Amino acid sequence: DGTLEAVGGSKKDGGFEARPQALRERDTRVVLVSVVMARHRNVRGYNYDEDFDDDDLYGQSVEDDYCISPATAAQFIYSKREKPTAFTEPLEEELGDEEEPGDCDTSDPSLSGPDQARLYSCLDHMREVLGDSVAEQEMIRAVLSSKFDASQALDLVLTQNDKQNLKAASSGKTAKGKSKDVHYTKSDSDIVPKVAKMTVSGKKQTMGFEVPCTVPEENDHAASMARKAPPIEDVSGVVDMASKIVSPPQAIQPSEEMSAAAVPPKSSSKAKHQIDVKAELEKRQRGKQLLNLVIIGHVDAGKSTLMGHLLYLLGNVNKRTMHKYEQESKKAGKASFAYAWVLDETGEERERGVTMDVGMTKFETKTKVITLMDAPGHKDFIPNMITGAAQADVAILVVDASRGEFEAGFEAGGQTREHGLLVRSLGVTQLAVAVNKMDQVNWQQERFQEITSKLGHFLKQAGFKESDVAFVPTSGLGGENLVSRSKSGELTQWYKGPCLIEQIDSFKPPQRSVEKPFRLCVSDVFKDQGSGFSVTGKIEAGYVQTGDRLLAMPPNETCTVKGITLHDEAVDWAAAGDHVSLTLTGMDIIKINVGSVFCYPKEPIRACTRFRARVLIFNFEIPITQGFPVLLYYQTISEPATIKKLVSVLHKSTGEVIKKKPKCLTKGQNALIEIQTQRPIALELYKDFKELGRFMLRYSGSSIAAGVVTEIKD
Repeated sequence: DGTLEAVGGSKKDGGFEARPQALRERDTRVVLVSVVMARHRNVRGYNYDEDFDDDDLYGQSVEDDYCISPATAAQFIYSKREKPTAFTEPLEEELGDEEEPGDCDTSDPSLSGPDQARLYSCLDHMREVLGDSVAEQEMIRAVLSSKFDASQALDLVLTQNDKQNLKAASSGKTAKGKSKDVHYTKSDSDIVPKVAKMTVSGKKQTMGFEVPCTVPEENDHAASMARKAPPIEDVSGVVDMASKIVSPPQAIQPSEEMSAAAVPPKSSSKAKHQIDVKAELEKRQRGKQLLNLVIIGHVDAGKSTLMGHLLYLLGNVNKRTMHKYEQESKKAGKASFAYAWVLDETGEERERGVTMDVGMTKFETKTKVITLMDAPGHKDFIPNMITGAAQADVAILVVDASRGEFEAGFEAGGQTREHGLLVRSLGVTQLAVAVNKMDQVNWQQERFQEITSKLGHFLKQAGFKESDVAFVPTSGLGGENLVSRSKSGELTQWYKGPCLIEQIDSFKPPQRSVEKPFRLCVSDVFKDQGSGFSVTGKIEAGYVQTGDRLLAMPPNETCTVKGITLHDEAVDWAAAGDHVSLTLTGMDIIKINVGSVFCYPKEPIRACTRFRARVLIFNFEIPITQGFPVLLYYQTISEPATIKKLVSVLHKSTGEVIKKKPKCLTKGQNALIEIQTQRPIALELYKDFKELGRFMLRYSGSSIAAGVVTEIKD
């Protein structure tokens, strides 16, 4: 109303209403048109970018409904301020269209309306058969030359393609990168109606039709030609066409050879397990035999210092590292502990000056490859010492020759006696006694003979043969008589025997149970880089290879061996006696515990909670009765158990039953008892697997008995 009043006057003075009806309608239309045009100019000239300037920026406000990176915004969000750019290169079809504009021009000004319709009909019919394999201009020429007969036009096109294909086959050269119609001709002539064998990263995949190529570099080009092939519904026409075309066999042969060579033949699992393990073991160790050695003895006897100095003299520890240990030990006020730090690697062990866990390393002698295990001597860490001794073949017992120190370790409460009993009960038959710190007693022969007489008598009672026990005087801190015979006059005038490394080299390696079923007892479980997890332990029997399927007991779960590591080196297989790390997949790490045993699913180990065993009671003052609680130490596991039944008392030598159902067992007795554990443990009979049939019983910090498994109950 205000607009009409401004143009035609107010209603009161009659300016607008007083005018004729036609003039009033004309003025109204003029005003409306001018208003609409003015609004259109405002909308068209409005700068919208000013309102949305902040929307293209990243992270300006937390109130934005979206949050994208600047790179994503630049790629996908359009802005008027930027000039339009070509985001992609023109396709091959687009380039062809630009080069040959006549291909797409189906209209001919010389044709009449009905002829133009007949041309379109023939082209549609030909496209159903040929698809896009033939240029459209060529099809138009064929239709015009055949006077709008679709069948004759098809025959003409196929005949021309057949001639071109024969010429290309005779010349043996493929036209690559030429004009569009040459590509289509080659693709059309080479299409074979069987499934293609395309090699992708060494595997055969079936996709499209086979497009043979004469050179490997044309794989991508051949794949693009295969994508241009007609759809599956039109295969009938292609089959008719392919029956007339014979593709040269020379073109197909290279691709088949490539695909066959790309896929290596799979070796069967039977052939994989039929390897000569003994021959491979000798070859890997260059003829040197494997030996597992444990170092035992009373606390502060000098075990770690002795073996650390031995490793340094053998060259297993370089001078730079040794100098670093010397400087660090001086700062800590423990200058004499420098060689011990070679094996005591943790901060707590170095701070306390006591070995707490079993340190493991490797060194070589002239004829042996030695896996060294440095066991703790403190009585608080006897369980760790048992773990190391259970994996050993031979042992070195280190004793302190100082006055009072040997007696403290050898008398009641000392660890020299207990360690000697433990290693003998766990199957160690060969022992070397290193009489250490002889330099503190000036290499006295009398002191050496005193120690050998006392210790020799005890070891004979423990079950060691005199021929299997050797005594070597040494000085761990001074390095005397370790890797070479001592030149000290005080020692050479009365000792003519071997040095420590010569004594280690003279040990006889035990017979390995390679032919028996695979058994590995887990001593550690950890998560490594990559998929799966790793377990470490000693292979007690059999052998394992990468890719093998294993069964873990007692969780009764299967897994696959992904990798094997022996002495920090990746290997394809490992056999009995090796300390290895296995990388496993297909199982949850939570289900595996220290003490689990790995075996093959076809030859499993039995898991039980009750078994019968023959035990020898040590020097234990408390009578053992039915229901007596004990700690069972078996391989790497420690499990609470109860003596459920006292079956009989046996004769020590003959094993005959002396008394049935005794009420208690006292020290020195040999008995048959039944033991029940809280959780299932994997056991083997002593007669089948000597390594997996031994165990120890402890009570209140003391070893009370050693035994062997005679019967497994469910």
